[in-house]
Amino acid sequence: MSPLAWIFSLPVKGYRVIFSPWVGYNCRFQPTCSQYALDALKEHGGLIGGFYAARRILRCNPWGGCGYDPVPPKKDPSNT
Repeated sequence: MSPLAWIFSLPVKGYRVIFSPWVGYNCRFQPTCSQYALDALKEHGGLIGGFYAARRILRCNPWGGCGYDPVPPKKDPSNT
């Protein structure tokens, strides 16, 4: 994990420890939004992973979707 991604992951880890037990484990998506954010930061780094995490959190609303939504894999530059 890049240093920027590690810094961005700290609030997510804090949410999982402090607030998630109080709010409950009833996420509309699988994996949960916090796990998705950690996976995106690990897979794509701080900037792009942070973008994916923010986009996912914005979709978590009554008019958003639900179901299985994994982190998209990195694009392989050799396949272009």
